[in-house]
Amino acid sequence: MEFIEILRRRPKGFENRPLKTPKLEANQLDSGTRVKVFARHLWAATGFAARGVFCFNCDTYETDKGETSMKFRALVLLAMLAMTFACAGPQTPQGSASQNGSNTSDPNRKLKIGFAMATVREERWQRDRVAFEAHCKELNVECVITVADNNSSRQANDVDNLLTQKVDVLVIAPQEATEAAAMVEKAKAQGVPVISYDRLINSEKIDLYISHQVPVIGRKIAEYALQKVPKGNYVMVYGSSTDNNAHIMKKEQLAVLQPAIDRGDIKIVADQMIPDWKNDLALNFAENSLTKEGDNIQAFVVSNDGMAGGVISALAKKGLAGKVLVTGQDAGVEALQNIAEGKQSMTVYKPIIPLANQAVEAAIKLAKKEPLSTTPFANDRIGGKEIPAILLEVTVVDKDNLMQTVIKDGYTTFEKVYQNVPEADRPKQQ
Repeated sequence: MEFIEILRRRPKGFENRPLKTPKLEANQLDSGTRVKVFARHLWAATGFAARGVFCFNCDTYETDKGETSMKFRALVLLAMLAMTFACAGPQTPQGSASQNGSNTSDPNRKLKIGFAMATVREERWQRDRVAFEAHCKELNVECVITVADNNSSRQANDVDNLLTQKVDVLVIAPQEATEAAAMVEKAKAQGVPVISYDRLINSEKIDLYISHQVPVIGRKIAEYALQKVPKGNYVMVYGSSTDNNAHIMKKEQLAVLQPAIDRGDIKIVADQMIPDWKNDLALNFAENSLTKEGDNIQAFVVSNDGMAGGVISALAKKGLAGKVLVTGQDAGVEALQNIAEGKQSMTVYKPIIPLANQAVEAAIKLAKKEPLSTTPFANDRIGGKEIPAILLEVTVVDKDNLMQTVIKDGYTTFEKVYQNVPEADRPKQQ
């Protein structure tokens, strides 16, 4: 600024000449603008400098005719060159971003987490969304959540939009495990860390897979069925073929049941992977299986509560609800009510708040480039390659421990669980 002020001083004889006030002060211009101003006015400025006129915003000023000393012009030119390139050097203006828009070195900047969800149709996923948003708010983190409504193409667009919004971390609950790998590639190309939430993405480039103990869930479902129905005809109702978790559970369930199959104690008379884990498709499959087997089915090994509800509807039409074992997963309120009524045999309780909370906390650490405490998890769908994982514990819930688990934890209430059970048949509240 001192140099500019010197140039703006008008020597004797020019005090009354009009001099337009610059529209912008020098310190209000960014480096790009300064270079443009310099290129446009350098020669003019050196010509007018001796007369005390500095054109800073494209307004020229006519002076008396005469020659300016070449020596003086050269000195002014050199001085301006030094000043201009010093100003136009590498700078990071306040609030500017790195390649992915983040600037985590600024302690006052609010981190932004993008969460691309596949669905919130089921109660379980509604809980995830609420818990995730709540913990972001508690930790003063901006949260942008999108929902693809079970459409992988829409989820890909959602991810593109989140990256355009310069999120610091991308969390994906994938609709389609393999297609989501391309979303991971895009994020990583922009330097954005990626967390695979609950459902495993088929990519070795994800920074974290956070979920419940999916293999354990599969084993616990099959172990419960085998314990309660050690002999008979089984129907296997798996999740979506596009969901890695469905394949993991299928593998674990069959591993548990295989010895009993080999002995001839149980027979799998029907099995199917249900697209998008849809309740109505599970109902149709259960109806067809019952018809095919003449209702001679002792156990439906179902991989989640939504599909279990469809199976129960099919059984109810035959007067078999409560007489055939039905498993599940997620501990949805409707499933807990079915368990209380004796229509569903069990579910797997996966506390959602700890999962969402740890996902948010891990995202913040990744954004700040802080280390995570993880364990390796081998993804068989990509050749057994190991990825860092955080896997939370799960609990089997049936009619015998409803009070000691989901109700005691405050996950739901006694009144909701037993609302369809006559008061005389309800357990005493503890």
